[in-house]
Amino acid sequence: MANQDSNKSVTIENLEAAFAGESMAHIKYRYFAKLAREAGADDVARIFEDTADQEVMHAFGHLDLLYPKAQLTPAKSLEIAIEGETYEYTEMYPKFRHLAVEEGNQAAVAEYDEQIAESKEHAENFKRTLEKAAKRFAALAKVEERHANHYQQALDALNAA
Repeated sequence: MANQDSNKSVTIENLEAAFAGESMAHIKYRYFAKLAREAGADDVARIFEDTADQEVMHAFGHLDLLYPKAQLTPAKSLEIAIEGETYEYTEMYPKFRHLAVEEGNQAAVAEYDEQIAESKEHAENFKRTLEKAAKRFAALAKVEERHANHYQQALDALNAA
């Protein structure tokens, strides 16, 4: 996540593992709440939902340490997302799919095929968004440069007078 090199600190590895655990707990508890609600156990569903909300806050705390806000721009966030989604559709899911084929688990193969396609689509959407943002920022920079030049001309005229 935060640091892809082989010299990653144990603390960073632990924060990543903690983030993964909290994230998994959040989704699992949301799923359990859905099943409890379908079974008519709304009180149980609410307990799972409340706990799931807390798990998200725990995960956000870990992310704050992995990706300090002062270093995280929208562009950097998009780059990280592109990297993650690309990894999913080029390496992770194809490997999982291969193993599911070897085991003859067709349901898992179908799930992985779907995830490969969706992860590729997500990466492409993030790339398009990053490209649009870069064009917008480039256009804004030109506008700001024109304003700065205009102000400088006005200041020069004042100083010349």
